[in-house]
Order: sequence, then structure tokens, then C-alpha cells
Amino acid sequence: MSQPWHQERLAARLPYLRRRQLAAAATRAFFRARGYMEVETPYAVAAPGEEVHLRAFRLAPSGLYLHTSPEFAMKKLLAGGAGKIFQFARVWRDEPRSATHEPEFTMLEWYCPGASMDDLIGEVAAFLQAVLPPVFAYGGHEVSLASVERLSVAEAFARFAGADVLATAGDATALAASAGAMLRAGEDWEDLFFRLLLERIEPQIGRAGPCFLTHWPAAQAALARRAPEDERVAERFEVYVAGLELANAFVELTDAAEQRARFLADRARRHALYGPDWPMDEDFLAAVAALPPCAGIALGFDRLVMLATGALRMADVLWLPG
Repeated sequence: MSQPWHQERLAARLPYLRRRQLAAAATRAFFRARGYMEVETPYAVAAPGEEVHLRAFRLAPSGLYLHTSPEFAMKKLLAGGAGKIFQFARVWRDEPRSATHEPEFTMLEWYCPGASMDDLIGEVAAFLQAVLPPVFAYGGHEVSLASVERLSVAEAFARFAGADVLATAGDATALAASAGAMLRAGEDWEDLFFRLLLERIEPQIGRAGPCFLTHWPAAQAALARRAPEDERVAERFEVYVAGLELANAFVELTDAAEQRARFLADRARRHALYGPDWPMDEDFLAAVAALPPCAGIALGFDRLVMLATGALRMADVLWLPG
């Protein structure tokens, strides 16, 4: 059994942990200078999220769950008129440990009323410049924050997978043929989409500088609104830096009826795979109906610290890894 508190083990992490504190201080300074208010929301909740595959930890005997994101709670604050808000939140996801994931980690999440996708992309780029060196090496790559790329999911699939992801939406056989890929037994369109994303696209983007992968297919909208100019895609983007998936962002959906329909579809899939779980968060759906136009983002703070320090394992930037 490891002893993460042991003097030698802690001493090896201390340079990374000191840099972590500088990154946290720079983050708070950045958001306060831009008029954001720091908030704290509950970690133990009745409904931890509606994602199909994210598994939550249940607290017995209370029946509550450790949240997988503070998103629902923070949007309730937005609906109540809190304005521009940010939070360092401890979150929990019952997934295997890896070099870039721990079951308990820190999410930096923020929301800006009135912001567009372009506004949020600009703010993320400015934030990275405020926290990270302008040029740094990570994982064998030299990264310059002056080199920022924007690439739609459709463009990325065409360039790196040779596939028309929008024309084949929902049709796994057509997507496989378009990409020249072998469809695996039981693999549906979403499974193949993420396999191609992982195998062909992610290794090619965000190496020399941040890449903003934008305009996800509508089936992957999650809590983002559909793009007014093209209903086939959602106003969602992810951020990749030096091979790390760093953040996931939405121009937020404010149509409660559409959000309910999406949740019902996701719940049906999740329950078919994993069994029944928590009740729908009706308070959140009521808040969606009252949300102002806004955009928000969830950024893995531990991964940001990995970039700042050069650490190749998330455990190296945690005070007491599990």
C-alpha cells in the first residue's frame, strides 16, 4: 500500500504543489479582475448528473451522491441572478485511475451571462495566458500559447478521419464506410464517433498550441444549445493542449422542454446499461427555464497544473493522492 504522506514522497511532489498554489492564486486574480464572484455549492446531492456513462459514488444511508460536476447547482445560482460566477469544486467520478484521471479531482467551472461561444473561447485563451508560461514544453511537445487553433468537429473528422460526420449522423454503418473503419460488433454511431475521435483526431490536435474543437454534432450537445445557423450542430467546444483534453464548454441550453427530452433519452440509455438510479432534478429543470443567455465551461484544474509543472501523472500534482 502506498504512503502518499511519507516525507520522501511528499518532498518529491512539493515543487509541483507550490506551483499549484501559484496557479490557484493566478486563477482567482484573473476572475476577480473580470468581475466574477467565487461560489461554493454542495458536493452531496440527490441527482449528480444525467450523463449516460459517468458513474457517481453513492453515500449510504443518506441516498445522496457525490456530484460529478457543480454544473446543475451553479446554473441554479445563475437562474437566481448571481451573475458571473466561478468555482473550484472537488468532483468525483467512479472511473479507473490513469495518468490523467483520479476518481476525486478538482474542476474549475465558470459561467458568464450574455457570453457567446466566441466570447468564451477568447476568455479561455486569455486565462491560459494568465496562468501558464507563454511557451513551455510538455510531453515531448513545445507549446506556444500564441498559436491558437479553432477547428470544427466536422472539419476535424474530414481532415484526420476522412469522414463526413454530419452527413452520416446516427448511421454507424455509413460513418464506418466514410472513415474506412471496421465497425465492431455491437458498436453504435456514438461508440464509433468517440473511437474515431480518440484514435484519429485527438492525437493530431493541440500539440503546438491550444486547439478549440467546436460545433459538436447535435447528438453530442449534452447541455448546449443547437447552433442557430445549423441545427445539425451544437454550440459546444472542447479544449486540447499538449495532448491533454483540458476543458468542455457550452453556450447553455435555456429551453427546459428540450432539456427534459434530452435527459429522458439519456436516462433511458443509462438505466438500460447500468440499472435505475436517482430521480430527475426537477429543481434544475425549473432553473433552466429561468436561465439568462449564457456560456459556461468546466476545466480540469489538476490537468492545468500538470501543464504548468510538466508532471506526467495527475497524482504528482495532488496533495495526498489516493
